[in-house]
Amino acid sequence: MTEFDLRSYGIQVPRVCRNFPPSKLYTEAIHHERGSRISDRGALIAYSGAKTGRSPKDKRIVSDARSKDDIWWGAVNVPIEPAAFAANRELAVNFLNTRDMLYCVDGFAGWDPAHRLKIRVICARPYHALFIYQMLIRPSPAELAAFGKPDYVIYNAGEFPANRHVPGITSSTSVSLSFEEGEMVILGTEYAGEMKKGVFTIMNYLMPKRGVLSMHCSATAERHDGSSTLLFGLSGTGKTTLSADPKRLLVGDDEHCWTESGVFNIEGGCYAKAINLSEESEPDIFRALRFGAVLENVEVNDVDHSVVFSSSRITENTRGAYPIEYIPNAKIPCVAGHPRHIIFLTCDAFGVLPPVSRLSPEHAMYHFISGYTAKVAGTEVGVTEPQATFSPCFGGPFLVLHPARYAEMLAERMKKHQAKVWLVNTGWSGGGYGVGARVKLSYTRAIIDAIHAGSLAGVRTVRDATFGFDTIAECPNVPADILTPRNVWKDKSGYDAGARKLAGLFVENFKKYEVGASPEVRAAGPRA
Repeated sequence: MTEFDLRSYGIQVPRVCRNFPPSKLYTEAIHHERGSRISDRGALIAYSGAKTGRSPKDKRIVSDARSKDDIWWGAVNVPIEPAAFAANRELAVNFLNTRDMLYCVDGFAGWDPAHRLKIRVICARPYHALFIYQMLIRPSPAELAAFGKPDYVIYNAGEFPANRHVPGITSSTSVSLSFEEGEMVILGTEYAGEMKKGVFTIMNYLMPKRGVLSMHCSATAERHDGSSTLLFGLSGTGKTTLSADPKRLLVGDDEHCWTESGVFNIEGGCYAKAINLSEESEPDIFRALRFGAVLENVEVNDVDHSVVFSSSRITENTRGAYPIEYIPNAKIPCVAGHPRHIIFLTCDAFGVLPPVSRLSPEHAMYHFISGYTAKVAGTEVGVTEPQATFSPCFGGPFLVLHPARYAEMLAERMKKHQAKVWLVNTGWSGGGYGVGARVKLSYTRAIIDAIHAGSLAGVRTVRDATFGFDTIAECPNVPADILTPRNVWKDKSGYDAGARKLAGLFVENFKKYEVGASPEVRAAGPRA
């Protein structure tokens, strides 16, 4: 805990406090932030204001001579000019200079010293400082003393609105990134996850250029030999929940890189969904939300400060951030060997995908490029029936290069290290949302256990008539009838119609990527 000089960044305030420990940041938050309090289990409770999730439509990347020919421009990566970024930065610095005290957090992105980045975050809210302190890899005192010039600087002025008159800025929110300058500026949103995903976006640009595959996935490791399993999946598919597996070591819950020597976690913490969290269903995550952790946008009982995890009154997207070492079986340092298994998680609200399938290399690439899951009715305004969501490489909003670049790197590594690939549906069975029931978490855990134990290697499989992959028909501790989805639908014609509908959505989505895909991968698509 030291005071720090940021004058080289144009920031001149009375105090800049660098890498405050959680105890000090708690004090700062309770004294200075409206609504902050301490939960009955010791976590800091904080609120992000009007924005309770990311603002992907407000992300901008500077188009400059160094990067403009590399970036996958379009709806995900919207360009702005260097002058517009400079205007955003000036707004942020001017706002930060109005504060009496600022917080500076220095940390690392990436557990492999050969590839880690030095990240500096400058912010005005202690809640933001605690969040990023836990999510980055915390330097030792010696590393902090020798930290030097960071690779990237994040100016978090989220309390101050962006200026719509700045060219390329279309709302009061702006999250802008310059690879040339090594800087990111946040305006008009206090949602802490923007910092986390900003760092991931930086890694998604830099790592592939170094021959390292960056991935939106969780990872676990075998206790006896350190080999890993990767679990890809969009929000709500169970990526964090299933990686908290007491039988294995946790490498990380969300962001990783695959190098020539194995995999490493990008982050020093975990950021778990907290809606409907319970100690019975997810004990490790529940117990990790203690002193030092941040609980974001949750409802609290005013009498005893217990958290009402079932409440979505503030947002469905309640979250908990905690250091990875709070998980008892975390593998520190967070590095592991090459993956033996790769698992694609999907929450199929149409209820037609099987609980587990084995994918050929061609099917694996098709489903990686597709990145399918589904939203269910009631979670967003206007969603009245299941809606398919496709996000390339299971991380579209954070990709900077064309999806084919990441897919090609994954294919090369899968082949080289002979990783087996599985598709696991954590969504609905026996009917779509509103008719069927969600696959029990205990069944999904049993499927993951069987994959790791090798129990599915020689079992009976059934070729799916619509999607073409091999459905696993037998799995220990899972009822055989649910493993073939059509068997548990009372309305067989309803299943057939749902399968055709989903297949058609896959085919339509994949048209965007056909040019970059091989004939074998294109042929692995479903029969619409």
